[in-house]
Amino acid sequence: MLLSPARRQLAAPQHPPQPTPSRPEVMQDKIICLPKRVQPSQNHSSVSNVSQAVASTTPLPPPKPSATNPATVEMKGLKTDLDLQQYSFINQICYERALHWYAKYFPYLVLIHTLVFMLCSNFWFKFPGSSSKIEHFISILGKCFDSPWTTRALSEVSGEDSEEKDNRKNNMSRSNTIQSGPEGSLVNSQSLKSIPEKFVVDKSTAGALDKKEGEQAKALFEKVKKFRLHVEEGDILYAMYVRQTVLKVIKFLIIIAYNSALVSKVQFTVDCNVDIQDMTGYKNFSCNHTMAHLFSKLSFCYLCFVSIYGLTCLYTLYWLFYRSLREYSFEYVRQETGIDDIPDVKNDFAFMLHMIDQYDPLYSKRFAVFLSEVSENKLKQLNLNNEWTPDKLRQKLQTNAHNRLELPLIMLSGLPDTVFEITELQSLKLEIIKNVMIPATIAQLDNLQELSLHQCSVKIHSAALSFLKENLKVLSVKFDDMRELPLWMYGLRNLEELYLVGSLSHDISKNVTLESLRDLKSLKILSIKSNVSKIPQAVVDVSSHLQKMCVHNDGTKLVMLNNLKKMVNLTELELVHCDLERIPHAVFSLLSLQELDLKENNLKSIEEIVSFQHLRKLTVLKLWHNSITYIPEHIKKLTSLERLSFSHNKIEVLPSHLFLCNKIRYLDLSYNDIRFIPPEIGVLQSLQYFSITCNKVESLPDELYFCKKLKTLKIGKNSLSVLSPKIGNLLFLSYLDVKGNHFELLPPELGDCRALKRAGLVVEDALFETLPSDVREQMKTE
Repeated sequence: MLLSPARRQLAAPQHPPQPTPSRPEVMQDKIICLPKRVQPSQNHSSVSNVSQAVASTTPLPPPKPSATNPATVEMKGLKTDLDLQQYSFINQICYERALHWYAKYFPYLVLIHTLVFMLCSNFWFKFPGSSSKIEHFISILGKCFDSPWTTRALSEVSGEDSEEKDNRKNNMSRSNTIQSGPEGSLVNSQSLKSIPEKFVVDKSTAGALDKKEGEQAKALFEKVKKFRLHVEEGDILYAMYVRQTVLKVIKFLIIIAYNSALVSKVQFTVDCNVDIQDMTGYKNFSCNHTMAHLFSKLSFCYLCFVSIYGLTCLYTLYWLFYRSLREYSFEYVRQETGIDDIPDVKNDFAFMLHMIDQYDPLYSKRFAVFLSEVSENKLKQLNLNNEWTPDKLRQKLQTNAHNRLELPLIMLSGLPDTVFEITELQSLKLEIIKNVMIPATIAQLDNLQELSLHQCSVKIHSAALSFLKENLKVLSVKFDDMRELPLWMYGLRNLEELYLVGSLSHDISKNVTLESLRDLKSLKILSIKSNVSKIPQAVVDVSSHLQKMCVHNDGTKLVMLNNLKKMVNLTELELVHCDLERIPHAVFSLLSLQELDLKENNLKSIEEIVSFQHLRKLTVLKLWHNSITYIPEHIKKLTSLERLSFSHNKIEVLPSHLFLCNKIRYLDLSYNDIRFIPPEIGVLQSLQYFSITCNKVESLPDELYFCKKLKTLKIGKNSLSVLSPKIGNLLFLSYLDVKGNHFELLPPELGDCRALKRAGLVVEDALFETLPSDVREQMKTE
């Protein structure tokens, strides 16, 4: 039951009112409601209800104050007879029922929208598949921008020496790029084409890099290579950016649409009808939304900010689909810098470069230096020159088989320019070196005559080629692929010796891909170690002046040897490991032939040897490493032979007719099955070298010791038990191999062989001790 004002006044506690602490407007109650007077209706049927309502809302007139008691005078006005708790209750009900939801939840909507926008813009910075690429790219980009090598490389193709203004501008913006990331790349900037051809050149670093800077730049090249291979494989970064941009645009459109429609719902005064007459005596209330004025202003400001952000998103969406961002061309960079080998990129790598261009294209231009193989090769060359100084190279000089001063370089990253400072160099050997570039400075090597290229891909400057055409005498090329065979070698007109090692052809039906050698007018020696099935047709071009021909065929059968007949001036011929079963008849036409080597073939019978009698100049015949079982008697007709080798065959009997070739100075019969040496060996008065190592000889004829010019005697690994004292007749003997026999002692007459020393005597130590002490001492003295 509600109390009357008089009773409430009496019931109130008699103490002074406490001051209410002041609060900011935004901290006041969310809504404040007061009872609302309802006007009488003209409808007769509702007169009684209206009268009742008016009676309920119109309090009794206050008692007139007494004129004699001013303290009892009350304020005039409308009294509602409502308590503070009732007002609070009404405020809460009206806030929930009468206030529009947009006015109630506007701050929360703003918070949710902001969180969604933040999530769309920053999720890819946290997602492992994209954030790792972004962070790595920004890190590499900054290092490439600041690298002294970038400045040096660009300064070499720039017409200007400095651009301090651009330098200051980019130094200030570089930190912002790293902090803001790709989201800041939407800022408009000048296009790549409009960038001037001026670059930052630091004079202190444009000259030469120190070793540490060179190594850092080299490491950057490796990082860029690996990063490119990894990032170009997919487009997760591009796909995620497109999705988040589309989501932000959709979100922007939704926010603008419903906010524009509902912003009018934020009202300062709200009518509230609550059926609580039984509790308060009132039904209609007029409420004041304390935050309405502030929310309405904030909503308009919020719409403005979202509109600006949305327009930016729309521009980003337009930028994404205006052209393909998964392909990036360095065409303008190639035109402006003159570095023509900068490759175009794709997928995520291309997308990130497009975003960097939106911020500042100079970053892409400086970064492109590290995508260029030419730039990388220049850096490698610089580091190589620092590592291989002229003094260090001179320590590697040695004398080769041709008695030339040679510099061997194996498995380097390139050819040091310092090589061309060693003017005394006569032979240069390059082995397993990729991307060799022979510069014009090779002309400084006035003594250079020999060049060896083993598994090297070589390019040559035109001036260097002119020098080699005039000076190079010997060229050796070992290749695994025909592309490693330098085409410029066919124009070396003063070349005298050419050695080719590598695969040319496996199939007889395929033409050997050697080009014409007709320009090699001075070629005298040609050696081909390959797997050819026939003599290359290109050899015919030089057959008239060729003096030595070597074919090492690695077991491939060599047929169609008729081209040999055209080599009328040939003096030396080697057909090694060519799977020959008989001596080729074409050989017998080479009347100028002096040396013939048929090593490692399948010769079993050499009856054709009689035809060698027509080769009056033949002095050296090597039939070693075959399957020859006997030596025909016709060999006696080869009276011009001086060197004869039958080692590593299956010969059991030596014919006495062999020793009628009385000019023989070198006779090698080692590694056979010979049991007996004919006494006719004494006829060979010119014999200086005789070897029967690894046979089954049980005794040596005394006539052997009539060969007084003998210097080398190899009789080891036989079945000899006694060494004749007549060995003392060999006064010129300097090398004696008797190891692996059944000797019990050595004859003291070995002391008469004054040229024989301990180093030239191959014998067991125990057997050496059987010699007299004075003989041993004599042999030990130098």
